Amino acid sequence: MNQNNHSYKSSHPVLQVSSVSKSYGKRKALDEITMQINASEFVALLGPNGAGKTTLFQLLTGLFVADNGSIIIQDFDIRHHAVRALAGIGIVFQQATLDLDLTIGANLRLHTNLHGINKKESQNRIHKELERLDLIARINDTVRSLSGGNKRKVELARALLHQPGLLLMDEASIGLDPASRQSLVNYVRELCSDRNVAVLWATHLVDEVEHADKVVVLNHGKLLADTTPEQLINQTDTAGIHEAFLKLTNNKQENREISA
Repeated sequence: MNQNNHSYKSSHPVLQVSSVSKSYGKRKALDEITMQINASEFVALLGPNGAGKTTLFQLLTGLFVADNGSIIIQDFDIRHHAVRALAGIGIVFQQATLDLDLTIGANLRLHTNLHGINKKESQNRIHKELERLDLIARINDTVRSLSGGNKRKVELARALLHQPGLLLMDEASIGLDPASRQSLVNYVRELCSDRNVAVLWATHLVDEVEHADKVVVLNHGKLLADTTPEQLINQTDTAGIHEAFLKLTNNKQENREISA
């Protein structure tokens, strides 16, 4: 897989965010955000603390409703067809959400049950996902016994079981060792081309952004950039993504985080 090759990307939109705003009291967390992610695209989402990344994810996952604008996921407007829209999303959160005392298999079966997947199909999908992640031999191990990297893999497997068109990765690599983090990034990138999944990857870490198809930059609720890494560097007249991000946001406090 050529991670810099954009020619294979589908033009079919999996996510369309149009003029979306969200306020909490007098604070505007998102201000007229418009963006689109197509099938098989890997899109990196960058922004300082308080930029609006969390609010955007909360709107995309149906936890809150936008004040105005529309969010369409795989042709379904989340405001009017929430169940069908949300069925098209898989998500891996920054904080672990697995039951540590259940086995890997039991955790994953809970998810397939929630999505109404029958027992035979559930077993088939669980085994396939775990085989791809080299975890099938540990299906009967409790999650508590796993390393941080393997717990993250189980969460990723769970997010993919209902075969979503859009995968949301919410700072999902935080806390992982460098090898586990790189393995996770590589695997998710491969999902884009191998399984036509669109990915929105929120991160502070520049090495996770360099090979993205697009980089979206938020700051103070406003969309500052929605372009390829190469174009972002050219537009800001900088040497790399790290410098481009700092120049756009004028936020020197993020320096250590994004280059970590």
